[in-house]
Amino acid sequence: MKTKEIIAVLESVAPPTLQESYDNSGLITGSPEQEITGILVCLDSTEAVLDEAIAMGCNMVIAHHPILFSGLKKITGKNYVERVIIKAIKNDIAIYAIHTNLDNVYDGVNRKIAEKLGLINLRILQQKEDTLLKLVTFAPPAHADLVRNALFEAGAGTISRYSECSFNQEGIGTFKPGEGTAPFSGKQGIRSEDKEVRIEVILERFRMKMVEKALKEAHPYEEVAYDFYSLKNNHPFIGSGMIGELKEPMETLSFLKMVKNQLNSGTIKYTNPFKTSISKVALCGGSGSFLLNDAIASGADIFITADYKYHQFFDADGRIIIADVGHYESEQFTGEIIAEILKDKFPTFAVRLTKVNTNPVNYL
Repeated sequence: MKTKEIIAVLESVAPPTLQESYDNSGLITGSPEQEITGILVCLDSTEAVLDEAIAMGCNMVIAHHPILFSGLKKITGKNYVERVIIKAIKNDIAIYAIHTNLDNVYDGVNRKIAEKLGLINLRILQQKEDTLLKLVTFAPPAHADLVRNALFEAGAGTISRYSECSFNQEGIGTFKPGEGTAPFSGKQGIRSEDKEVRIEVILERFRMKMVEKALKEAHPYEEVAYDFYSLKNNHPFIGSGMIGELKEPMETLSFLKMVKNQLNSGTIKYTNPFKTSISKVALCGGSGSFLLNDAIASGADIFITADYKYHQFFDADGRIIIADVGHYESEQFTGEIIAEILKDKFPTFAVRLTKVNTNPVNYL
């Protein structure tokens, strides 16, 4: 198994184009052509994790957090980041990070948290913008179904939970083949008219190249006419955070204790528990303070996330309860997601979850 084959599976679930601009997801050390003997999955690729990988004979580490967020000008081993990079290179270990792109998909980090808390009726809290395109193309009536099927096979034509969606309208197309052309119909130097079907399909922006390739391969024309248009519509299953409901309302402090237990939190910092019960829950793994207004607008009773600063807690302002459960605690199950994806595709391949607790925070 090569590195690139493993990456292809992960990126089919969480495309790298969905990561945030500040992020550095992707292959950090190693070659796409490297033969992989075993995979160790973790939240953070620390020195201890690399030592564990070496001991287990795993030459690929898949982490949620990138070990590198910015460029290195020197690699002298003066800090843990440089030491990890040196150790990975010396031992031919590929390090791959799947960070905010895994945060931004429906079946990613936030859904796993929601499952641990027993939430139902889940939806994305803040849909990511500029994620959808519309493809418009034209095909001869006899070939329209062939072209449509190729587009559907490439992933176009999906709207929410509906697939193979398209709009089709017959019309007349004109063209005049020039010198050196090999037209599907008509003759060089003569303007022709032919019946055509206008085909419109919606697709995720990250599928653009795949859909374009499928269109050209399936289309009978020598020169295919097509356009991609950006849409204002948002994809319902791509974005930040998640909101869900409890099957039955819970008394507020009982709910917080349940969260603490389910997430193995050393402590939970929370604002005034002015609501007597919790029914609707907004959440975001990692640093989610940027989603507070979305959580309030959604009508959630509580917003569960991490990395809240002292003054930010005031922003609850009697409109919602904020609960900071800890960064590591909110994302600790991410390894399970990665392992599930890989084991489903490669059931006989060695994929192991780290036994190293990489949480840098301790509690008394």
